[in-house]
Amino acid sequence: MKKFDKDRLILGFAGPVLALVVALALTTVVLLASGQNPFEPYRIMFESASYADVQVLIINQAGTYYLAALAVAVGFRMNLFNIGVDGQYRLAAMMAALVGASVDLPGPLHIALIVIVAMLVGAFWSGIAGFLKTTRGVSEVVSTIMLNSIATALVAWMILPKNFGEQPPGSNNLTTGEIPESGWFPGLPMGDMAGEIYGFTFVAAGCGVLYWFALNRTRFGFDLRATGASETAAQASGVDAKKMVLTSMLISGAVAGLAGMPTLLGDTHTYSLDFPTGIGFTGITIALLGRNNPLGIALSALLIAFLDKSSASLDQYGYEKEIATIMQGLIVISVVVSYELVRRYGIRRQQQKVGEELAAGHALTTEKEAAL
Repeated sequence: MKKFDKDRLILGFAGPVLALVVALALTTVVLLASGQNPFEPYRIMFESASYADVQVLIINQAGTYYLAALAVAVGFRMNLFNIGVDGQYRLAAMMAALVGASVDLPGPLHIALIVIVAMLVGAFWSGIAGFLKTTRGVSEVVSTIMLNSIATALVAWMILPKNFGEQPPGSNNLTTGEIPESGWFPGLPMGDMAGEIYGFTFVAAGCGVLYWFALNRTRFGFDLRATGASETAAQASGVDAKKMVLTSMLISGAVAGLAGMPTLLGDTHTYSLDFPTGIGFTGITIALLGRNNPLGIALSALLIAFLDKSSASLDQYGYEKEIATIMQGLIVISVVVSYELVRRYGIRRQQQKVGEELAAGHALTTEKEAAL
């Protein structure tokens, strides 16, 4: 039976906890420097989050963030930095909305078609970066950043009324047309005043379980982690590193394509100029804070969603709601610094334990020699 490693557990929690404490402290300093009450905004945010409708909004937003963060985490475990999740998510959501609005199928088939299209488009778009990396050695950071810009331009062109978009009468908005009701994903009603939890939020939770299982209980997951730790060592053991890079980027993009489904299938039922943006970049923050662990990512997604939704009422009390944005930015900085501090402490602690064990072994040997 595997021995419980208390030090590893403590170090695992130390990074996120330290990052949150530092971010909270720095945010308080910012509020003090601006001449505002440093504690009142927190009270207002927690009070806002006590209402059922805000809680539903937080859970729904967390589901979207969770999928985006899982997409980033797949790349991170492979030592790949997929910054293109936002472009993959938006392009996939738009193409899925276009297909969903143009067909009329029985409910389950309609939903399945929309989801499959979203995954294929996301995988295709990230696969371009994977192909460039494996065949030409192009950094995935550079290629995915460029692909984000291309995706933005492509979406803007496709949604024009002269191409594939529609402009509702009396509105300046542009949409892809509404998906028929057969393509709506049923949600969980939480009461007349609270609304409903998107049904796809539960699918997002299932993706987290699948991510954990694939990473920790399959040969593919072992190869993925081994290649991420050392590409040369993985190749020496028979793993095709280039194939793993391409496969990881395809899976990352497919999951990124799912990130738009909670909103598309549970709320808007169309892609428009109002569709949420920046989801992919928030996913990077959440994956970092959650240390690529499915449970840690879930808690981080809930935290960031809480900051987003509970801060909406701050301006009613004379506080800028951008306080939450400042805190999110500080969390990113704090994560990088705190994880490095924890890593260095972990190395020193490990060296100390090895030294203690060697000293104990030497003392035992000396005692045996003296007895003889």
